[in-house]
Amino acid sequence: MKKVDHIGIAVHSINEVLPFFTETLPFRCLHIEEVPSESIRVAFIDAGNVKLELLEPIDESSTIAKFLDKRGQGIHHVAFTVDDIQTRIRELKDKGVKMIQDTPKQGAGGAQVAFLHPKSGHGVLYELCEKNQK
Repeated sequence: MKKVDHIGIAVHSINEVLPFFTETLPFRCLHIEEVPSESIRVAFIDAGNVKLELLEPIDESSTIAKFLDKRGQGIHHVAFTVDDIQTRIRELKDKGVKMIQDTPKQGAGGAQVAFLHPKSGHGVLYELCEKNQK
């Protein structure tokens, strides 16, 4: 693990909560995009030493919609930057960590991502995040 890449926050509406982050705090919104494969819309916010990722469901099939129904708005996950996500997944599994994904999938910003099961993370959902090298 290299560093905390971002903290994911589940929200009902990015448009409703974004002014809190950009005007009240005030941080800068880096960009907003949709991730159709996950049925979510995300906004990345520059919070200085870490990014915040606002996660809004596009439809009810989204895991974020289910999270919001069960727990309401709030912190969803903590993401760590990694190199060679495939190797890191293997190393974690060899140490007994249960993964939600055994192979990475496409995430926001073109990153490859995989999630550790919260039971292995002592109740916290952690994400491995490998960014495309440019």
